[in-house]
Amino acid sequence: MMNQLTQFLESGVLELYVLGIASAEEINEVEQMALLYPEIRKEIEMIERGLEEYAFTEAVQPKATLKPSILATIDFIERVNNGEPLTEAPLLSPASRKEDFAYWLNNPEFDLPEDFDGVYAKVINVNLQANTAIIWIKEMTDQEIHHNEYEHFLILEGTCDFIIGEEVHHLVPGDYLRIPLHTPHFAKVTSAIPCKAILQRVAA
Repeated sequence: MMNQLTQFLESGVLELYVLGIASAEEINEVEQMALLYPEIRKEIEMIERGLEEYAFTEAVQPKATLKPSILATIDFIERVNNGEPLTEAPLLSPASRKEDFAYWLNNPEFDLPEDFDGVYAKVINVNLQANTAIIWIKEMTDQEIHHNEYEHFLILEGTCDFIIGEEVHHLVPGDYLRIPLHTPHFAKVTSAIPCKAILQRVAA
């Protein structure tokens, strides 16, 4: 009987059971064996703990900008579906000014919410050429590398340092910055208030 129990424990069916990919016949067999043998129940618990520990160890931490980006996209779709007109945003360049975006900046719908934490974004326009948003950064962003789109920034409020590769760019309101392709970069806020900017991503 012990030989049969050992073979069952080593068969791999318990792993399939815990992963939820065992057949109906195997599930029934495991549950029947677990009723009869405490060793089976103990092994199932050990497998569950092992998989949980592995999942935590190998988990990839999502970027801090992922959630704000998803929420901003959902918000934009809902606004358009509710009748908000699509107004073209001007392309950012060294000659861009805050006044170029007055249509959105003077709209209270594009104000920063009180429960802001980390990074917040409000999409103002999406088309085949560029995606444009107002963003607020409280402290810093994750490091990123872009291979298929250029990022352009126009600083509106606050100050920040953009670290691009080994170069540091000290930005103040009115400054414009273009991020090159294939180059690691991140932003670090240097003011007491969040850094507010126009972010535009343009296809390469």
